Amino acid sequence: MVASQMAGPAKKWPRIVVVASVLCGSAFAFLTWSISHPSVQVLPLPATLISLNAPEGREFRTRAEDRADLKALESHFEAQKYATYCGVASSVIALRTLGTSVSQDTFFDEDASAVRSPWATFYMGMTVDQLGDLLVAHGVTADVVHAGDTTVDDFRSAARGNLSRAGDVMLVNYERSVVEQGSGGHISPVGAYDATSDRFLVMDVSAYKYPPVWMSAAALFAAMNTQDAASGATRGYVLVGTR
Repeated sequence: MVASQMAGPAKKWPRIVVVASVLCGSAFAFLTWSISHPSVQVLPLPATLISLNAPEGREFRTRAEDRADLKALESHFEAQKYATYCGVASSVIALRTLGTSVSQDTFFDEDASAVRSPWATFYMGMTVDQLGDLLVAHGVTADVVHAGDTTVDDFRSAARGNLSRAGDVMLVNYERSVVEQGSGGHISPVGAYDATSDRFLVMDVSAYKYPPVWMSAAALFAAMNTQDAASGATRGYVLVGTR
């Protein structure tokens, strides 16, 4: 199947895969079903993370000076459709914030599918470099920075610069276990920075499990500064802008 044929609405092809999976084996069928139907559950937050919905979290939001795109990000925010679609959902939020009309169902157009197969993304997600390449395929700029190539101070400075001006967006790729949210790599947009607490607002696209949370700069950087087994490189962040 050529890329252009695979780039139709994403909501169609997982159903086809489910049917094929049943024929190939129950284990594969179960995997496909579990990815297609992420379970809705409200998970507890560790004491180190502060929910945006908590009184203290709302105070941080009011106080934060670096939040130029926060309202736009909130207006375009949506939860990831599939368990592996954190990168797709985050990209869609970023692209819509920057003025591009796209959805999770239409994200894998011909250009994006040439970068990474929607099938591969559905089963294995994406690395931070693939995230950047997919965003570029949609006509925006994407500056990928691996945590292993920078420092927490430089990250904080770059993030604050991005968050203090409108027209660009930051996405982060981090390991959940470092911030005590289960395990596995995850991608989400960053909406604000509160200098007093030295915390970033991570707008978790797994909204069916976690609310947006305020995460310390040190914790977020440590979570990004972990090796992604799929690439062998550290995770990191992407600064997304218009051309």
